[in-house]
Amino acid sequence: MSTLAPEKGRRALKKRVTVKAVIFVTLIQLITALYLGSMMVFHGPFPTLKRYVVTTAMSTYTHQYIATAFLSDTEIKKILAEGGSPESNIEQDISDVSVKNVGDKNIDLYKISGSQYEGYMLVVNDPTRVKIGITSFLGEKGQTTSAIAKDHKAVAAVNGGGFFDASDSGRLWAGTGANPTGFVITGGEVVFKDPGITKSTKLSVLAFDTDGKMIVGKQSINSLKKLKVSEALTFGPALVVNGKPAFKGDGGQGMNPRTAVGQRKDGAVLLLVLDGRRLNMLGATLKDAQKIMLDYGAVNATNLDGGSSSTMYYKNAVINNPCNLLGERTVATAVYVNS
Repeated sequence: MSTLAPEKGRRALKKRVTVKAVIFVTLIQLITALYLGSMMVFHGPFPTLKRYVVTTAMSTYTHQYIATAFLSDTEIKKILAEGGSPESNIEQDISDVSVKNVGDKNIDLYKISGSQYEGYMLVVNDPTRVKIGITSFLGEKGQTTSAIAKDHKAVAAVNGGGFFDASDSGRLWAGTGANPTGFVITGGEVVFKDPGITKSTKLSVLAFDTDGKMIVGKQSINSLKKLKVSEALTFGPALVVNGKPAFKGDGGQGMNPRTAVGQRKDGAVLLLVLDGRRLNMLGATLKDAQKIMLDYGAVNATNLDGGSSSTMYYKNAVINNPCNLLGERTVATAVYVNS
């Protein structure tokens, strides 16, 4: 018996060494494959793939390293510029919008699908029901879109603008949603203004005046006050202005989950959310969102915060599939529809 024990020990040791060797070789092969694959994407003969990967990565706050690890700042800026300017300089004219359905409680739901995205469109016939909600824990933490909607007893909602959390080291752009970016107006009152801007600072906005007409493009708090705006938040870029595309190209922000809001000529508001960031569903470009808005009759439309924030709430449930690993993400603002 005593002569067998060392032999068993040698076999066990040999087995452990073999397993470790297999794991080591597998890791080396995996790292090599990832490196070679990355080199093919960023330096191979696939310019379209390279542009989509770079623009998608750079449109996020947490995954820009995917591009910056392989390309210089100069190369990245050149690629981003190829997508066309995503900010419109067209002067908006809302005189053609005629709000016709005040008091109409109907909301129509449509399924949206494309080769790399799927989602939903809500058509809200009465635009005066559309409001801006803000986290109840302003300055401390955000809330989910559904929580903001429930706080306002809303029948529907989508996520709103960008956000940041304050810390001793500066701003955390991928935080919990404690503070909105830019400014927020609800009920005609400025309920938040970033200390870094003034009342005359122009930013891309989604806004509604007291008649329910939607305003997009670059505006300041002062200019919105003159337009008698009751609801507003800052984000962009504009997708459609005066019934025409607000930019050429694909928008230069890659393929991601998207949230957008538009308005038809009869005043009906279009709430759009498109899912993505999955192996079989990468997401939508700004151009995709723009085309969908035009197809549904939008005369004005703008992009809102996308990525893992993109959420649509309707009839007491989140109806899309947010890509956030922990489920519905907390945000600073939401666009909701009164019941």
